[in-house]
Amino acid sequence: MRVEPLPGVPAATVDTDGERLLAVADYHAGIEAGLRYEGVELRSAAEDRRERLLACLDRARADRLVVIGDLGHAIGDPFDDERAELAALFEALDLPVTLVKGNHDGSLEPVLSDLDADIEVTPGHGTRIGAIGFAHGHTWPAPDVLEADVLCVGHEHPVVRLEDSVGGAQKERAWLRGSLVPDPFAEQFDRPVESVPEFVVFPAFNDRSGGTWVNVDGQEFLAPFLPDGMTGAEAFLLDGTRLGPYKQV
Repeated sequence: MRVEPLPGVPAATVDTDGERLLAVADYHAGIEAGLRYEGVELRSAAEDRRERLLACLDRARADRLVVIGDLGHAIGDPFDDERAELAALFEALDLPVTLVKGNHDGSLEPVLSDLDADIEVTPGHGTRIGAIGFAHGHTWPAPDVLEADVLCVGHEHPVVRLEDSVGGAQKERAWLRGSLVPDPFAEQFDRPVESVPEFVVFPAFNDRSGGTWVNVDGQEFLAPFLPDGMTGAEAFLLDGTRLGPYKQV
């Protein structure tokens, strides 16, 4: 497969266009500052996030890092803690980075431009690297992105509720993998959608960012094209366990 999750972590290797990429979604640097603003006090996990990402890059032997949106957390001007976390992160990185802008990244470009980093920022409607398309998911992917063999999105932070035989329950981050349904996209863009790429919804890299309970009745997806825009989607845990059709988990 061109998009292969790394076992045990919310990151995937992507082999395309002569490069090996490491792709992650929803890093949410500085999330603790945002939570503090809302009255929730948590110790910063910035160093832990950075070290986990560096470990993933080392395991993947990646040539490039792709962040599928929400590298930062503040929707508006980033807090000082977020700026400091991003500065430390890019100081530690020694490879080029592509950021597909998410809904939390609107004010990041001036911050990133001040860093000594090799970073490309693409629009939120997505980009293609070889045969792989990337879009954050808060808006419709561009038509040319839909022509990819595989479309990777974030934004949803998918999680599943798992119950045991005595009624205990736990939340687990999950991958969703299926196929794109062309009709909603054709209607949105008023043009035929010729290809039907594989569709991968990434779990959030940040484990403090909440998520969409994909197997709980009454929960709604965040992306404007989900769930109608995908079919045959199955859920997989971070350790690779195949749970089957996500609605039936």
